[in-house]
Amino acid sequence: MYANVVLGCSTLDDYRASPYVGATIGRFANRIARGRFVLDGVVYEIPCNDGARANVLHGGPVGFASVTWSVVKATESAIVLRHVSLDGDQGFPGRLDVTVTYRLDDDALRIDYTATTDAPTVVNLTNHAYFNLAGACAGSILDHEFVIEADAYLPTDAALIPTGEVRAVAGTPFDFRRPTAIGARIDGDDPQLALAHGYDHTWVVRGTAGTLRPCAFVREVRSGRTLACATDQPGVQFYSGNFLDAVDSRANGLHRYAPREGFTLETQHFPDSPNRPAFPSTVLRPGATFRSTTIYRFGVA
Repeated sequence: MYANVVLGCSTLDDYRASPYVGATIGRFANRIARGRFVLDGVVYEIPCNDGARANVLHGGPVGFASVTWSVVKATESAIVLRHVSLDGDQGFPGRLDVTVTYRLDDDALRIDYTATTDAPTVVNLTNHAYFNLAGACAGSILDHEFVIEADAYLPTDAALIPTGEVRAVAGTPFDFRRPTAIGARIDGDDPQLALAHGYDHTWVVRGTAGTLRPCAFVREVRSGRTLACATDQPGVQFYSGNFLDAVDSRANGLHRYAPREGFTLETQHFPDSPNRPAFPSTVLRPGATFRSTTIYRFGVA
């Protein structure tokens, strides 16, 4: 039986009122601590928009999720979008020219990102689709079984900024190396779960960054629907929708998505990388091209 497994909105106004739902995220996905980083000896400050945590979240108050992208090309199976972020946009340096291609390929959605700049800058792009394999309005996602291809994750401080430690998942609620329901340990007695009110962490994807490789596999037990995710990025942010609050104005009434009715698999670089020299670099320089690919493949098992 078919179902829409991606949470969405019916109107542009609904999307504007429901931050990040289905959005392309940039110029820097995830968080930058205190809205500040140093690049080539120059201090850059980005307006903070992460509530009381005083961090930058998903590129700042007017990040890529808040802009209207241009359609470069559209076919029956693909669409190419472009956005030019000017030098100084949200405080980031350099004019960044970004294209994102969404392509349907049989049972898979492929997303290809490219970006170039005319001055040194930092870049971290991702997609913020919320999934519920039982159906977009089917309620809780806690019975979904997860596998994450990672032996380690990044613990955070109280502001959800990585501490710099790369911690083994073994013996923790973050061990999804074997199929485990999201809800099995999400409310367990673990300080990291308490800080985020569930899962909102980066897992270090097994294998070599820069190569396309599996990062996660999800199965909804009742329908048997599955989602396999592959990435060439160093990490994947699994967010269990702990604060999800989005609206969809349908012809037959209003539907409000509540916490834990959708999850994300945000393939990306590590949060706060500009302030963490030990993390993989997110610096993009003139003459170089940022490239990244994510594949979401759907099935039934």
